[in-house]
Amino acid sequence: MSMPILQKENIMLNARVENKTEAIRLAGQILVNHGYVEDSYIDKMFEREALTTTYIGNFVAIPHGTEDAKQLVKHSGISIVQIPNGVDFGDGNIAKLLIGIAGKNNEHLEILSKIAIVCSEEENVETMINAATEDDILRLLNEVN
Repeated sequence: MSMPILQKENIMLNARVENKTEAIRLAGQILVNHGYVEDSYIDKMFEREALTTTYIGNFVAIPHGTEDAKQLVKHSGISIVQIPNGVDFGDGNIAKLLIGIAGKNNEHLEILSKIAIVCSEEENVETMINAATEDDILRLLNEVN
């Protein structure tokens, strides 16, 4: 059975987190809770972050698992965590939008490229950071489905 990559339930608005670890765990837990990944995928997200930051600029971070985490992915999916107050991702980089990514096989590359296109426009990121409803975010990212 095929699942949508992004659904309303995968979006958390107005999250409050103390640090990058909490933020990544939250992005991963959404993927776990909705059946996209195994629990241990979150550990692989932390491993990936330890290799090099997933902060991509423009207030956006895209936490995802390591290459060897693919077998922990049941369905390709993304989670969105909106953090209006921001969270420090190191080196003074503040993330206000986390997009957790789990890609089955090599689908993560296609998902990443679609997200990168949307997030390359500052006004799109600004819209998602300030979104009052999940639908505001879904409208911008509907191409990932």
